[in-house]
Amino acid sequence: MATSLSSVLDVHFTVHLSVSDTKKPNIIFNSPFRQYTTTKRGFTILCNSSKSSPKPSPEPTQKNPNLSDQLRPLSTTTLPKPTTHQNQLLSKPKSTWVNPTKPKRSVLSLQRHKRSSYSYNPQVRELKLFAHRLNDCDNSEAAFLSVLQEIPHPPTRENALLILNSLRPWQKARLFLKWIKTQNFFPLETIFYNVTMKSLKYGRQFELIEELAREMINNQIELDNITYCTLITCAKKCNHFDKAVEWFERMYKTSLMPDEVTYSAILDVYARLGKVEEVLNLYERARGSGWKPDPIAFSVLGRMFGEAGDYDGIRYVLQEMKSLDVQPNLVVYNTLLEAMGKAGKPGLARSLFQEMVESGLTPNEKTLTVLVKIYGKARWSRDALELWKQMSSKGWPMDLILYNTLLNMCADLALEAEAERLFEDMKGSEQCRPDSWSYTAMLNIYGSGGNVDKAVELFEEMSESGVKLNVMGCTCLIQCLGKAKRIEDLVRVFGVSIKRGVKPDDRLCGCLLSIVSLCEESEDVDKVLACLQQSNPKLFAFVKLATEEKTSFETFKDEFRGILSETAVEARRPFCNCLIDICRNRKLHERAHELLYLGTLYGLYPGLHNKTVHEWCLDVRSLSVGAAHTALEEWMGTLSKIVQHKEELPEMFSAQAGSGTHKFSQGLANSFASHVKKLAAPFRQSEQKVGCFVATREDVVSWVQSRLASSAATA
Repeated sequence: MATSLSSVLDVHFTVHLSVSDTKKPNIIFNSPFRQYTTTKRGFTILCNSSKSSPKPSPEPTQKNPNLSDQLRPLSTTTLPKPTTHQNQLLSKPKSTWVNPTKPKRSVLSLQRHKRSSYSYNPQVRELKLFAHRLNDCDNSEAAFLSVLQEIPHPPTRENALLILNSLRPWQKARLFLKWIKTQNFFPLETIFYNVTMKSLKYGRQFELIEELAREMINNQIELDNITYCTLITCAKKCNHFDKAVEWFERMYKTSLMPDEVTYSAILDVYARLGKVEEVLNLYERARGSGWKPDPIAFSVLGRMFGEAGDYDGIRYVLQEMKSLDVQPNLVVYNTLLEAMGKAGKPGLARSLFQEMVESGLTPNEKTLTVLVKIYGKARWSRDALELWKQMSSKGWPMDLILYNTLLNMCADLALEAEAERLFEDMKGSEQCRPDSWSYTAMLNIYGSGGNVDKAVELFEEMSESGVKLNVMGCTCLIQCLGKAKRIEDLVRVFGVSIKRGVKPDDRLCGCLLSIVSLCEESEDVDKVLACLQQSNPKLFAFVKLATEEKTSFETFKDEFRGILSETAVEARRPFCNCLIDICRNRKLHERAHELLYLGTLYGLYPGLHNKTVHEWCLDVRSLSVGAAHTALEEWMGTLSKIVQHKEELPEMFSAQAGSGTHKFSQGLANSFASHVKKLAAPFRQSEQKVGCFVATREDVVSWVQSRLASSAATA
């Protein structure tokens, strides 16, 4: 035993002896590290002692014990007892898997399923040519079987496997496996099913793969690591996440060890299902078993934490990669950048991007698109423009999506001149010429800036160039024309858009509603309502119903609920805002208050009222001007009743009108201030916060008492 091991082993022992360990041999080393070598070549033992030397044994059995005596206590407690058959190194134990919800097993080994080795087949060339014929034939079973009749050699196991592995269309692989089963040339093995499943996976045919797996179980054919890996990865690709979990659970019940591909796939499945705890539990258990995550696994973790906006989780991923010395690839960087954006960390995203560039990686179109979106959302115009210059100077790849993202960023940041330069750059490019979304972004820029002439000119250019107008571009242009009170042009653009195939959606209908609320002339109102009638007849009928004083509240309530049920969630509050504005413009204040009540009842204004022990707040930032005025009137009436009933009041009151940057609140603060003054309400502009109006409890009580006194004197 010693002779055979001495030629192949290089054993290292670290011996730590305590002072109280008097039963063990007395081993004293003058230096902290000493190397001993036996006479047999290649057998080396390294022994480390602790820095403090142990006390000598009171009764040493030998003054200078030899090496075998020193190792004898270790051999009896640490090394396994030799057996008669143990004359070589044992192989790794069979791979097993653990249930993530149960304690992990003691021994795990990462070992990919071994593929069968093939001997040279002199008929390979002929069989591959025949496989090409099968690939080229019609997909019908009759045509396939007809070609199979001309097979050049008998379908032995090796020949059949070679042909099956050469079939590219998944239909052909399935038909060939079916034919093999009917001929009974030889017993079918796992590998035949695996090859067929692989072809089916490329065709995203999960149901057929699962059918083959069930057939294997019924016929008692072993499902190996590759079988389960194919099932799980295909289920993930086809978004059958519950099936992926089901087969994964069956896999570890059969004591099979997942490989790195299966690990990454099932982590992704758990992450997409939102099972964060299961992901972390599975990750920790896999790490404990000796698995080293690849960049794909870290990409899955980064995306999961990004979706949750969990910055600490993103930091955890970065720390894990650093501790395991895993160099992020471009996919991981893209995922982490996107996660940083969702977590609201633009500064860290910028630092991570700089780290990526310094590491020698060249960003692709997706990297730059993600970063531009982050800068645009954070309103970092300077950084966005610097990034644009960097793209041009370094020749980084740019595609149409990236160009359009830059244009949308310019629209969000009101960078009209920069957008025009970028748009001209696109026109000069052969690969990234402006499309419908590019023109839409420019229409949005001109419309937001009130540049009506340029918007109309761009619309005419689209018609001449044959660029299709989408509903978003139509909405931007109509909104621009409506604000400019160019109703005739609005009607013309609407008519042309409908003829060119634009189908009105809720956003366009909301735009028309807002223009109706802005119109002062009844003639203009009728023209815009005619467009609304063509776009949404039910909404047009409700506007007519709402503006009739004789309509009962119950009828009005039922019709309003029906309109909301047929409207997209994001358009419901704008609809209600615009309807309130229309009612106020027609002096239907009671109906406006009813609409505000119904909007609050149906959850359209969840943050309108906020109460704490010390402060009550009215937040009108998501309301239109008319709706904000209505909300203020309603609030002051409620406060008057509370004061009259002598109920408890907080120390402070505040009203938040914002700074005018919200799309439904532009100029709201000034209009709200005017209405506060008109009502003689006891609110004053806050010096610390723009768009915030404050009042004390004493101010509110005094205001109510003065109104009551004034009313009594008038009576």
